[in-house]
Amino acid sequence: MEVVKIKGDEKSALIEIREETFTLTSVIEEQLWEDKNVIEAASFREHPYLSEPKIWVKVKKGDAKEALEKAAESLIEITKEFREKFNKVL
Repeated sequence: MEVVKIKGDEKSALIEIREETFTLTSVIEEQLWEDKNVIEAASFREHPYLSEPKIWVKVKKGDAKEALEKAAESLIEITKEFREKFNKVL
């Protein structure tokens, strides 16, 4: 996986996640919308087979990078919780 910043500033960012599926960008987008400072969030691909997935985020307060980091940390916590519950069931 490689993460590339396409464009952005303190309040917005467009990043591309290379060698990864649209599934990852979709769950990141979902977590971004949980942040009250996020005013725009989207995950997309220009072409289903020929392009890499991208994430767009814009914040009204704070920093776009911080919003992305917070979303990633949230996904880590959700994954840990799932692993614990999964291991209890099996």
